[in-house]
Amino acid sequence: MHKTVVIDIVGLSASLIGEYTPFIKEYITSRSLRTIQPMLPAVTTSVQSTYISGKWPAEHGIVGNGWYDRTDCEIKFWKQSNKLVASEKIWERARRIEPSFTTSKMFWWYNMYSSAEYSATPRPNYLADGRKMPDCYTQPAGLRDELQASLGQFPLFKFWGPGADITSTQWIADASVYTDIKYDPRLTLIYLPHLDYCLQKFGNDLSMIGKDLSEIDRVVKQLVSHYTAAGARIILLSEYGIAPVSKPIHINRLLRQYNLLEVRVERGLELLDAGASKAFAVADHQVAHIYFNDTSVEHKVKSIISGLPGVALILNREEQKKYHVDHERAGDLVLVADADSWFTYYFWEDDAVAPDYARVVDIHKKPGYDPVELFMTSKARAGYKLLRKKAGLRYVMDVIPLDASLVKGSHGSILVPEAYHPVLITDQAVDKPVITAIDVYDVIWSSLTDNI
Repeated sequence: MHKTVVIDIVGLSASLIGEYTPFIKEYITSRSLRTIQPMLPAVTTSVQSTYISGKWPAEHGIVGNGWYDRTDCEIKFWKQSNKLVASEKIWERARRIEPSFTTSKMFWWYNMYSSAEYSATPRPNYLADGRKMPDCYTQPAGLRDELQASLGQFPLFKFWGPGADITSTQWIADASVYTDIKYDPRLTLIYLPHLDYCLQKFGNDLSMIGKDLSEIDRVVKQLVSHYTAAGARIILLSEYGIAPVSKPIHINRLLRQYNLLEVRVERGLELLDAGASKAFAVADHQVAHIYFNDTSVEHKVKSIISGLPGVALILNREEQKKYHVDHERAGDLVLVADADSWFTYYFWEDDAVAPDYARVVDIHKKPGYDPVELFMTSKARAGYKLLRKKAGLRYVMDVIPLDASLVKGSHGSILVPEAYHPVLITDQAVDKPVITAIDVYDVIWSSLTDNI
């Protein structure tokens, strides 16, 4: 099979290719650039799972970056076991045909305990005293030590949060090249998250994101140069484009107003009690899954949401089939925002009683996705916290604001203009007039085998 690399440039859309991306702009002049129809939900873990399985969320089960576990009565986000993806992966199919086939999976999600031979993914150390230490998880395990000895410690705090910048993306690119030189896998999947940060913070304002576009352009050039020299076929793509937004929807606050959502108070702060709630929402960018513990409230919830500004679609179980998201993990209702709106996870009505995790970067405790984690209340406060850390004193890095209006870009909805659709850039022509997410699987397979 042909050596192939798939480079996932998160957030890239045709609207961003231009003055600040000279390499990509030149690169596409002799190649095929097609837009991909956004799938539901157009979020990282769901799209990646579709790209590498050729199945919709209804089949592989990844209905979002997180969902409600009805057995544990817990909302779980950003889990990492590859066994959550309930479909055969493209490399497993390839290995059945060519037993010597190998794969490198560099920071694509659901990376742990994957059947890929080589992989790396973020995995902090959570220490007994509450500290979170940067680290990563690899297969084989010894690759972790090799990468960090060669490239330095994985820059976790540059991968997500107020300090996120090109450093983490560059580390991933360098780690991918290191792994390729050492193992020469047939298929390599590379995740470059850099544009996710600036686009959610500033939208498509080129005066604010031009530097970031230039930075990702240079990293893509580095990778394309390496893999071209290695004789690989190259596929550049994105999972979604990021559209400008200005209207946060506080769906859980609305459900609370109608006595459908329950909170409990601990140490004077409020926590969402999903298991005790009649209904609640798991917010994930421009999609929200509403779960019922009491199905008798379904009609009431629909009447509350119907006509809610910013909500474009309300999908019950039957209607979810049309969008291929009808899986047991999905909400009893799935809401889709319009192009200018997105859903917050906020459930408190007074910031004074917001949970302690609201003001920190904590992607696992929050019962929904929180893009406000990209912002900081003040550098002075962060500096003070870092001084306490260096002095060996206990500290909490509670520097995240509680102002959803700060967010200027989002994704997840299928109802966005084509200018913000994800893209597919290949050496080989793609004949289909409309490219869907499951078609991307066929494009990768064709690159590996020359046939579909």
